[in-house]
Amino acid sequence: MTSSSSPSQDTKRLAHAYAEGLRADALMEEDVAWSHEIDGERDGDQFDRSERAALRRIAGLSTELEDVTEVEYRQLRLERVVLVGVWTSGTVQDAENSLAELAALAETAGALVLDGVIQRRDTPDAATYIGSGKANELRDIVLETGADTVICDGELSPAQLIHLEDVVKVKVIDRTALILDIFAQHAKSREGKAQVALAQMQYMLPRLRGWGQSLSRQMGGGSGGLATRGPGETKIETDRRRIREKMAKMRREIAEMKTGREIKRQERRRHKVPSVAIAGYTNAGKSSLLNRLTGAGVLVENALFATLDPTVRRAQTPSGRLYTLADTVGFVRHLPHHLVEAFRSTMEEVGDSDLILHVVDGSHPNPEEQLAAVREVITDVGATDVPEIVVINKADAADPLVLQRLLRIEKRAIAVSARTGQGIEELLALIDDDLPRPSVEIEALVPYTHGRLVARAHSEGEVISEEHTPEGTVLKARVHEELAAELAPYAPASAL
Repeated sequence: MTSSSSPSQDTKRLAHAYAEGLRADALMEEDVAWSHEIDGERDGDQFDRSERAALRRIAGLSTELEDVTEVEYRQLRLERVVLVGVWTSGTVQDAENSLAELAALAETAGALVLDGVIQRRDTPDAATYIGSGKANELRDIVLETGADTVICDGELSPAQLIHLEDVVKVKVIDRTALILDIFAQHAKSREGKAQVALAQMQYMLPRLRGWGQSLSRQMGGGSGGLATRGPGETKIETDRRRIREKMAKMRREIAEMKTGREIKRQERRRHKVPSVAIAGYTNAGKSSLLNRLTGAGVLVENALFATLDPTVRRAQTPSGRLYTLADTVGFVRHLPHHLVEAFRSTMEEVGDSDLILHVVDGSHPNPEEQLAAVREVITDVGATDVPEIVVINKADAADPLVLQRLLRIEKRAIAVSARTGQGIEELLALIDDDLPRPSVEIEALVPYTHGRLVARAHSEGEVISEEHTPEGTVLKARVHEELAAELAPYAPASAL
C-alpha cells in the first residue's frame, strides 16, 4: 500500500526545509545578524565560529608552578638548576671558571641555569658538602628561583647526596652524574652506548637507595614462626646483584668489540701505516680539525662532548705518505674515573698512535689548565712516550698575547684555525716531519710483472725517485724491513 500526501502537507515540508537551510547557512557565517526566527530558540552566550573552534583552558587543572594561559605559547619545560661549588684552593677566578664550565655542561645536558654560588672552605663538608648553614641558604635560593635541581661541582658521596637533598628538598646531582648524562645523550655507536652504560652502572651501584617496606624483604629468623622466612636478601641487595651481573655482561661485550678494533689496528700495523691521534679538551675543535685535514664530515657543534664515537680517516702528507688520523673522545677537568675505565679501549687509540695532536682552545680563559687536564688523562692511558704536537686552535679568535705565551711555553706548538684554514699547511709539514720514517733505504730495478712492489713502496714507504726503463722500474725508496727483503733480489748489488 502506498501513502500519498496532500499539496498542503508538501508545502509545509518545503517551507520547513527552507527554514532549516537558512539556519544552516547562518551557522556557517561568522558575523550574522540575530533574528527571532533563526536564533530565538538558542540558549546561552553565542560565539563566533573562530571562538567556537578554539581550545579553551579549564581553570584549576594546571600542575605547573605558574599558570599557562595561552596553550599556543606553551613550550617544553627545561630542568631548572642551581649550581653550587666549593672553593678549596687556587684563586677566585679559578673557582668561577670551574663553575662556568659546570654551567656549560648543564646547558649541554638540556638544563636551564638559574643561579650559581661558591663557598670558600678548606675541605668539602663530610655531611652536606657545603655545611649545614650554607645548605639552608641554598634551600632559600632554590625556593626563590623555583629551581627543581641542584648540581654540585664535584663528586659527592652517597651520604652527602642524601643529606643535601633532605635539606634543599629537591633533586641533587654531582658533576660526575651530569657528565654521564651528557655521554648517554651523545653516544651513537653500539660500543659507545655500551661504554656509557657500564660507566653509569659503576657510578650508581654504591648510590642505590629507596623508601619504605619495599626495600625490606628479609623477615624473621628460624624462630619467627610460619610464613616469616623471607628470601634472605633485601630488595636493594637484589638490585645490586642484578647490576653486578649486567656489568659483567657489559664488560664481556666491550671486550668482544675491543677485539674487532684490535684487528683493525693490527691490519694497519701490518701495512706499516703510521697513525696520528687527535686528543684534547672537549669543545677545543678536534672534529673541526679532522674535517679540515681529511674532509671527514664529522659533526661539528659548539657544545661540550658533541662527538663521542671515535672516527678514523686516511690522510696523506704533502710528500705523499699515507697515515691514519683518529679523532678521540674529548677530555674535561676531573673526568670521572668510571668513564676513563669504560672508554679505555677507545682511548687506547692515543696510546697506540705514532703521534699525538694535542688540540687546545686558544680562546679559552685558561688554556694551560686544559693542557694539564688532558695530559693527566694521557698519563692514565699510558701514552706518555708518544711524541706530541700542541695545536693551538681558534687562533683567529684568541688573544695574541695568549698565543705568544703558549708558543713560548710549549716547545712543539703551532697556532692554527680550523675554521679559516690558518696554519694548516704548516701543521701538515710538521706531521710529515714527525711521523716515523721507514728505516731501510734501497734501490732496485723492479720488473713490470712485479708492479705490486712499486705500489707498496708508494703506500707503505717513502719514494725518493722513480724511473721507468725498458727493463722495468728503477726505484729508489725508503721502506720498512719486510718490504726491503722482498725488493732485495732486484737490487743492483744482488745481480752481480
